Amino acid sequence: MIHDVAVIGGGIHGAGVAQAAAAAGHTVLVLEAGQWAGGTSGASSKLIHGGLRYLESGNLALVRESLGERRLLHRLAPELVHYQRFYIPLYADSQRRPWQLQLGLGLYALLAGPGQHARFHRLPPAADAWPGLRHQGLRAVFQYWDAQTDDRAMTLAVLASARRLGARLLAETPVEAIQRREDLWQLHTPAGRFQARAVVNAAGPWVNRVSALAGDRVPRRASSHVQGSHLILAEPLPLPGAWYLEAADRRAVFALPWQNGTLLGTTEVDVDEPRFGVHPEVTAAEETYLLATLARYWPALQPRVAGRFAGIRVLPASDDSPFRRSRDVALVADHPQRPAWISIYGGKLTTWRLTAGQVMERLVPRLGPRPPRADTARLMLPPATEEEQARLSG
Repeated sequence: MIHDVAVIGGGIHGAGVAQAAAAAGHTVLVLEAGQWAGGTSGASSKLIHGGLRYLESGNLALVRESLGERRLLHRLAPELVHYQRFYIPLYADSQRRPWQLQLGLGLYALLAGPGQHARFHRLPPAADAWPGLRHQGLRAVFQYWDAQTDDRAMTLAVLASARRLGARLLAETPVEAIQRREDLWQLHTPAGRFQARAVVNAAGPWVNRVSALAGDRVPRRASSHVQGSHLILAEPLPLPGAWYLEAADRRAVFALPWQNGTLLGTTEVDVDEPRFGVHPEVTAAEETYLLATLARYWPALQPRVAGRFAGIRVLPASDDSPFRRSRDVALVADHPQRPAWISIYGGKLTTWRLTAGQVMERLVPRLGPRPPRADTARLMLPPATEEEQARLSG
C-alpha cells in the first residue's frame, strides 16, 4: 500500500499531523522508534499556556495563537486541559516592577479575549494572606489564569483520534533507511518497507538524524539541543495554585500542582544531540538550581524529591542563552511550492494543532484535495480508553 503521508515520530507533533492528515481524508502511517510520547512530549512542563514571557520579546502573534489554542483545547478536551490559577510574587529586588507586570498581564488578558479566564488581579502582600511565603520585600502578588494538562495523555488522545480517522500507527518501529524512487519515499524498518507520497519528520531532538537518512535530498537546519529538567516533590506547596517564580538568573521557573505533590521546573541547558533510547537525566547542578529557586520563596520549606525527569527540545542555533532563543516552530521542506518532505523544528505543546495545520497546508500542492473526514477545530478529544491504549501499544 502507498500511503499519502508517512509521519516519523510519535510525540505530540507527529500525533497532531497524523490527526490532521487523516481528518483531511488522506491515508496516513505513523512510525515511532520507541513508545508514544516517549521523548520530549512526555517530559514537558505540562502547560497549555499563552507564554506570558514571550510578550517581552514582542512575539504577540505567538502569544495570541497560543491563547486561542488554550481556549479551544479546553473546549475540545475538558478532561485533559484544566484552567489553573497562577500567582506571581513580586519583590523589591525582582526584575520587573508591579506596574510593568500589570501592563503585561493587561495585554495578556486583551490577547486572550473575553471570559473569566482572561482576567487577572493584583492582590495585597499582607503576610497573613500568604503563610510560608517569604514576606521581606514583597511588593505585590498577581493572580492570572493559564492551563495544565498531562502531556503524555494528550498525545495518546490525539493518536487515538487519528486512529479512529483511519491512520495506521506503529510503535517500536525505527526507520533505518530512506530512499526516493519514482516520486515515492521508501522507508525501511525492521517491520518491512513502507511507501509514501510525502514524509513529515516529527522526530523532535532526532529530527536532523532522521533527515540524514534521506541524504542530500532533504535539507537540514542548524539547531541546538536544550535540556529542560523537572523535579517532582512529594508534597504540595503550602499555598494553593501554580506559581511563576523568578530564579536568581532572572529565568522563569514554575511550581505546579501535580499528582498530590508539586512539579518544579524547568531548566534550560545546552546539551549534545541525545542518543536514541537513552533518556536524559537531571544533573545535580539542575536539581540544586531548582531547589534553590524554590527556597528563595519558601525558605522554611524542606521539600522531598520524589521523582525527576528531563526532556530535550530543539531550538535555533544561536549565541544567545537558551532562555532568549525563539520558540517559533520552523518547517523545513525539500521544495518551496510542492514539498514531499517537511521537517518540524521546535514548536510548543500548546500549539500542536496549529503546527499540524500548517504542515498540511504546505502538503496540499503535492497531495491534492480529498473529501475530508473531520475538522480538527471541532473534533472532541476524550482521553484514550484502556482499550485504545492497548491497541496503540500493540
